[in-house]
Amino acid sequence: MTADLDNRRTRLLADAYRIADDVLFPAAAEVDRSGHIPAAHWTELADAGLFGIAAPEEAGGPGLGFEQVVEILEVIVSGCLSTGFTWLQHHGVVISLAGTTNTALRDELYDDARAGRIRAGVAYAGVVPTPPRMRATRTDQGWVFDGHAPFVSGWGIVDVLQVSARDVDTDDVIAAIVPIDPTPGQIAVSPLHLGAADASHTVSLSVTGLPVTDDRVVSRVTLDDFFAGQNIGIRLNGTLPLGLLRRCTALLDTSGHDDAARALRERGGVVRTRLDGGLADADALIAARAEAAELAMDAAGTLIAADGGRALLRGSTPERLAREAVFTLVAASRPQLKDLLVERFSGL
Repeated sequence: MTADLDNRRTRLLADAYRIADDVLFPAAAEVDRSGHIPAAHWTELADAGLFGIAAPEEAGGPGLGFEQVVEILEVIVSGCLSTGFTWLQHHGVVISLAGTTNTALRDELYDDARAGRIRAGVAYAGVVPTPPRMRATRTDQGWVFDGHAPFVSGWGIVDVLQVSARDVDTDDVIAAIVPIDPTPGQIAVSPLHLGAADASHTVSLSVTGLPVTDDRVVSRVTLDDFFAGQNIGIRLNGTLPLGLLRRCTALLDTSGHDDAARALRERGGVVRTRLDGGLADADALIAARAEAAELAMDAAGTLIAADGGRALLRGSTPERLAREAVFTLVAASRPQLKDLLVERFSGL
């Protein structure tokens, strides 16, 4: 059994590299141009078992170490940011289902989510600010959600959405998994046309009187526990800039700029260590996340300089990667991260 599990883990990593290099990256320019992720991308990821990489061994998953999950996330992002960014958020729902005490909901969704037969997205940013943007009011049947989530990715791609809201009475965070086709009028979306990763189909989402029965609730935690758990999410979002770093350095290698690629990779190793070390220190983690975003900008700038005038052509790989590096400055951001980046770029 141990040998089989080890082989499974090795195969997952090998398949991630294969899919990123042979499937996602060759299509990335067209995904960027068209604003559409091919269905084949999701099929490839599902067939390789990559929708279930966050599932623990005791819940039927591969039981990957944290560093292995992080590497796979970086590798997939290095192939196609739109695909990787949308797919990354699915894993939060897999983790929620694996750990929920709502066994009926787990039985209904977990196996399909782990296999990629159901694709999931998240809308949790509405509970981060105070006062919250997303609120939950208790009823006899469960809850009613009202509010706004400014950036929700995967609309029209995912099948279910994990929505988080603050209880208006206790400030606890209620997370529920709901279908994306509720009664008309309960959920309204406005498409957001992004300068990078537009194929992620990101929308601004408004919820009005959305009934959520108790059997759809996947978790209830205190606000303090919610914020304590956010460090994992911030660390995983650090895979976005480091994934772009992987692609930029690979392209620098093939263009004969090995020394530049090596120097950038060394910086990436330092940042990766700081991100991992920041899991127990929120301030250090945010600082490392800012450093990672700055490094992605440097890597993309290096690639543009190395490629010369061709890099200025709209849709060229260096031009696209530069826009995607800008995306990592603000994607899944926090006010502290924004302030740090303003200080870094302005020289304050």
